[in-house]
Amino acid sequence: MSNEKKPNQSQSAKASPPGRFGGAFGICSDHAGYELKNKIIDYLRSKNIGKIEDFGCFSTESCDYSDFAHPMAKAVSQGEIELGISCCGTGNGINITANRHAFVRSALCWTLEIAKLARQHNDANVLSLPARFVSEETAFEIVDAFLSTEFEGGRHQRRIEKIERY
Repeated sequence: MSNEKKPNQSQSAKASPPGRFGGAFGICSDHAGYELKNKIIDYLRSKNIGKIEDFGCFSTESCDYSDFAHPMAKAVSQGEIELGISCCGTGNGINITANRHAFVRSALCWTLEIAKLARQHNDANVLSLPARFVSEETAFEIVDAFLSTEFEGGRHQRRIEKIERY
């Protein structure tokens, strides 16, 4: 029998409770998102939200977002962490990479409303931020909204199940 963890298929079957501060989170970035990532880590630690696993990168030296997004998304996919946050220049590349993993629903969010809707309607479990296009204050508001908004279920659950079946 293998010790390998199976994908967390229940992530699409049940909603995340509101205010999930206290769970296990992952965070990653590329060089363009490095400074925002570190500010978010400090912000979340100041709120005592629980374990934060930093998947890198670890400097502003040019790097490839996929080297850090894949390990974080894999951890979400396998249920090792509840939610993830990723940052790159536009948020697009790191978001696309995360969405390549089973049971990962990464949402690119640049406003508070988009972050809330990503959780309410899409049960997003990874937040992707465009570091070059959001202020630090806006990023913190988006992170708070993402982590505290509950999935609505209902007709949205049916849609999530159709995504996961493909």
